[in-house]
Amino acid sequence: MATMKLKLLSIGGLFAATILCSAIPAPKTNLYVADYENVLGTSLEIKIAAQNDNQAQLAENAALNEIDRLNKILSGYDANSEFMRWTKTNNTAVKVSSELFEVLSLFDKWKTQSNGALDASAEVVGKLWKDAAKRGTQPTQEEINAAVARVKQQHWVLNSANHTATHLDNAPLMLNSFVKSYVMNKACNVAMQATGTKGIVLNIGGDIVVRGEHTEKIRVSNPKADAENDAPIAFLNIANKTIATSGNYRRGELVNGQWHSHIVDPRTGTPADAIISATVVAENPADAGALATAMNVLKPEESSRLAATVTGAEYMIITADGKRIESKGWKAMEIASSAAPETVNTAFADKTWDPKYELKIDLELKAIEGMRVHRPYVAVWVVDKDKKPVRNIALWSQKPKYLKEMSAWYEAYGDKYEMQDQSVSSTSSATRPAGKYTIKWDGKNDKGEYVKKGLYTVMVEVAREHGTHQIMTEEMDFTQTPKPAKLSGNTEVEGASFEYVKKDGQ
Repeated sequence: MATMKLKLLSIGGLFAATILCSAIPAPKTNLYVADYENVLGTSLEIKIAAQNDNQAQLAENAALNEIDRLNKILSGYDANSEFMRWTKTNNTAVKVSSELFEVLSLFDKWKTQSNGALDASAEVVGKLWKDAAKRGTQPTQEEINAAVARVKQQHWVLNSANHTATHLDNAPLMLNSFVKSYVMNKACNVAMQATGTKGIVLNIGGDIVVRGEHTEKIRVSNPKADAENDAPIAFLNIANKTIATSGNYRRGELVNGQWHSHIVDPRTGTPADAIISATVVAENPADAGALATAMNVLKPEESSRLAATVTGAEYMIITADGKRIESKGWKAMEIASSAAPETVNTAFADKTWDPKYELKIDLELKAIEGMRVHRPYVAVWVVDKDKKPVRNIALWSQKPKYLKEMSAWYEAYGDKYEMQDQSVSSTSSATRPAGKYTIKWDGKNDKGEYVKKGLYTVMVEVAREHGTHQIMTEEMDFTQTPKPAKLSGNTEVEGASFEYVKKDGQ
């Protein structure tokens, strides 16, 4: 009998404990954000969904360490990477790492699958057009033909039994196209294994991987208006998928006054200029990256057939003449924008800002060669002739508790910031060079009204957590057409320039 009583007590205690546990709310998951420059030649933003800062830091460190590890294997810019050392061998079977073997195998697969649109030896053609830009003349047809002939050669042989790769010729090779997305996939995998990680959003140069218990609102950059604060061409909700964008609007070559895409068609030896942007959503990151690049080279009907080979892939293509081409399932992913469409009244008053114009601000953060560094906090805003705040144009921050380090901005806008929704979406775009950003002022104040013509000062404040603090200012007279202006740099900023330009399409 005593034994039975003990069992009943134990069951009762367990029942009480179950009730008590069910009454305790689950720990809250927060989103921790960090931004870096000079990662794989571009910018990186990482968001970790975790319960505390320590857990988020573990996941972030795991992702960054994996990126560093893979870069030492696959980089075409590091002479000491495994890939670059392998390219210096010739007609010798070399046992290579599983990652390099896998990437070379993927290039073989995608070269066949894309009918030659993706090719690691496209660097031959890219170099031809870079050299043409330097001398200011178009390549000759003979030079183009010679480049295509080099591309068509076989560049390696893989032996899966021995896990060796034999390099066959001296054509320059570069593992671009989808390798960034491949690296991101591996980085997200290890980050999700870190204790307490519930979700991750990894954005490297505009390609974004979303994993775990998190849905990310994605802005797709408009290739015709791609400043950081320009209106996107689409909004998407993405969960457990990858979105990759490739296009010619941020990188390319100016040859004899004509802009050419940095993406080239290795089959013809010419820049891929007919498509200016392709955005792909797919489950596998390497698939998304490969499709986005290939769609800049292929004709739209070829892209449609290629996308059909990847289960669940959806895409949006923007042609050079502005045509928008979407896959059947694209619209189902889009969400409505909360912003009302702008109505431009061209009959503006003589004393009011001309709505057909905007102020373009190019800002380049200082690069620290060979190092991955946190992006500093940056704020850009406008004040009137009496130094009263007119418009908060941009604020890039990571930890709100350090915003007071931005003393000038905080004095102007700190109280308003506390009352705003701080959720920030991610932007999928063509890859930008590290540290280079463009933002615009449309001539409106914080209420959305066009300002009067007059003297205004653009304020640029850059600071680090308990570190350097820089303020740059440029006064501009908008009673007339302001002249372009440039500001020299400092310890954090390489330089800034300001130009009053006509809006696209005006």
